[in-house]
Amino acid sequence: MMRALSLLLPLMMMMMTAAPAAAQTTDWTQAIVEWTRPTTPFRVVGNVYYVGTAGVSVYLITSPQGHILIDGAMDPSVDGIVANIRALGFRIEDVRYLLINHAHFDHAGGLARLKALSGAQLLASVGDAPDLEAGMTAGRTDLLHFAPVHVDRLILNGMHVRWGAIDLVTHLTPGHTKGCTSWSLRTAEMGRPLDVLFACSLTAAGQDLTGGNPVYPGVADDFRRTFRLLRGLQADVFLSFHPAVFDMEAKRKALEAGDRFAFVDAHELGRRVDAAEAAFEKELEAQTAAKRGR
Repeated sequence: MMRALSLLLPLMMMMMTAAPAAAQTTDWTQAIVEWTRPTTPFRVVGNVYYVGTAGVSVYLITSPQGHILIDGAMDPSVDGIVANIRALGFRIEDVRYLLINHAHFDHAGGLARLKALSGAQLLASVGDAPDLEAGMTAGRTDLLHFAPVHVDRLILNGMHVRWGAIDLVTHLTPGHTKGCTSWSLRTAEMGRPLDVLFACSLTAAGQDLTGGNPVYPGVADDFRRTFRLLRGLQADVFLSFHPAVFDMEAKRKALEAGDRFAFVDAHELGRRVDAAEAAFEKELEAQTAAKRGR
């Protein structure tokens, strides 16, 4: 409990200075405890490493010329992320690009400090850049604010993010936020080529899907386009930005037991998209019915 409180204190202090207390309508305390709980870093496949927490995924993609870090987690987790990178034999100072999958506080909260510590450029989508620079998710008073961070470059769909031998392809997959972004990467494990997908979140996450949010009235159409786009991709390894989404711990145990291909499942992407689309349609139907019943 003392560990959890020590992690929460910096975040609560930031909240008090970044946003009026009246703007916060959800108690995130328990979720934050889980999202900031530390875990040991490990190599997933090839040059892809997990350096995040037990509840929020952060990925380091390495090359001899420098590295790319995907996701910022929360501010209280930054020191742990830096320590995880160091424990794997790498340095935060060698990170050249920072990427963010979407501009919610649990993923963007650590970006400002990670950017300062690394000196890296922050790349983000057109849809999420304004929220990152404002330090808040527009139209979502239920979500916490976070430290604003400057976006150095905007990225578009199909753009390649390259550094050294790293070549990440950008896939804009809006819905969870207007700028939700996924990436694909070709790597290899034990000589076997593998396509890795870092998939942005696919949940409604408390949004009004019926068009009632004036900040994001087209959310339902965006979700449907995203599902179609993802079905057109190939992924031998499906990763996302909360470990529970892709059963990370079970796969990690198999990896540690000696299965170097524990994270390889060419059918997982399809299953995850099918499940997400079914949940989306169910939520949209429920929200539509609730509005009709008013």
